[in-house]
Amino acid sequence: MRLAGRARGISPSPTLTVDARAKALAAAGEQIINFGVGEPDFDTPEHIKAAAMEAMARGMTKYTPVPGTAELRKAICEKLLRENNLQYSPEEIVVSCGAKHSLYNALQVLVEEGDEVIVPAPYWVSYVEQVKLAGAAPVVVETRPEDDFKIRPEGLSAALTPRTRLLILNTPSNPTGSVYTREELSALAEVAVRADIWVLADEIYEKLIYDGATHVSIAALGSEIKNRTVVVNGVSKAYAMTGWRIGYAAAPAPVAKAMADLQSHSTSNPTSIAQAAAVAALRGPQEPVAEMVAAFAARRAYILERLAGIPGIKCRKPAGAFYVFPDVSAYFGRRSRDKVVASATDLAAFLLEEAKVAVVPGAAFGDDRFIRFSYATSLKKITTGMDRITAVLGLLS
Repeated sequence: MRLAGRARGISPSPTLTVDARAKALAAAGEQIINFGVGEPDFDTPEHIKAAAMEAMARGMTKYTPVPGTAELRKAICEKLLRENNLQYSPEEIVVSCGAKHSLYNALQVLVEEGDEVIVPAPYWVSYVEQVKLAGAAPVVVETRPEDDFKIRPEGLSAALTPRTRLLILNTPSNPTGSVYTREELSALAEVAVRADIWVLADEIYEKLIYDGATHVSIAALGSEIKNRTVVVNGVSKAYAMTGWRIGYAAAPAPVAKAMADLQSHSTSNPTSIAQAAAVAALRGPQEPVAEMVAAFAARRAYILERLAGIPGIKCRKPAGAFYVFPDVSAYFGRRSRDKVVASATDLAAFLLEEAKVAVVPGAAFGDDRFIRFSYATSLKKITTGMDRITAVLGLLS
């Protein structure tokens, strides 16, 4: 059997692979603590579920316009103006089956064979694969922990070539939790405008920020950068709606139309019922979001405290999202029985086998000195998981 080249070149999502392996072990009777998947453990707020049930009761079970219902696109425009100081019309909004789908659509219509896309590392696992699926070449630019894992304007400038078409910018970041300041974004915007490249701004974690940090959308820094930016967001993380699959993009009208046209030949519209729920999420009470963020902040403080107590592990404090990304390279070269830890990938395998704890190795994000922990799980499970990790790391010598 011969598959198309684009299919042969795809790597499966490492985070979903880890999650599937952890769930398979759990199904076999193992007591697995899963730090692998980025999914809030909270239930979708009741008023959002009620809106979905009401939509079904009134027969909202048919096709909608491909880019989303008029009501949802209007609600997204209201949200972007109210919270991000961004003025868009409904014709500049495309609702898709999750933010991942929005990112895919944007890359498909903006880049092509021979183009280059700058991807700061550490990066979310799907960016590189989506760039390759669009026929472009990912140009990975390494960032440093001492720079808070942020790409600097000089680093962006150095990566530019005549073939550069687009920069992917993720703030707050998965996996590092870094949050770019207004000043940092302004400096990057100047480079992007001068080079006449696009920015694909992934802002899915914007509401999950701590310690007084402020989310700023790069598109809000002036008309020149806005006209070169596609803003991607969604309801999955902030409203615990991962399974509802609603993401959206805001873009200049020609780009939005192209994305909608592309979507019309793939998924058509997102689920009608989920769109009604998303309207309730955006327009309804926001107290459940604040409660969830407070719980994440407490978990973040605890997991950082526990990591700080493990000899050799270094971990900076994330300002957003719900991940920590510790450097575990101090354990490279150590062994347990016949196994030698040569990388974070090896260490992750060791933790799953010996501690029954699932984490994602940094190779998935472009740097195999690190592992990613998601603290989007209960404090009880975090405590148990960290107890197990501390114990088994002590077996390495």
